[in-house]
Amino acid sequence: MGGRWNGTALVVAVAAPAVEGKANEAVRKALAAAFGVRKQDVRVVHGERGRDKVVQVDPAPADARERLERLLGG
Repeated sequence: MGGRWNGTALVVAVAAPAVEGKANEAVRKALAAAFGVRKQDVRVVHGERGRDKVVQVDPAPADARERLERLLGG
């Protein structure tokens, strides 16, 4: 996980198949680990059935912005 796509989006690649929500669960698990939160705190708010997703981390950790910048390679 890490790096930018199209300038502002975080790249998250998972090996789980896009079947029965397995890929979405893998994305949620990876982001939860990266942000130090529970998997339940990461929600796909847009793009549940597509490649591109918008996620929400709630509650976000106090250092969420710094963590995101590191993941984006900044």
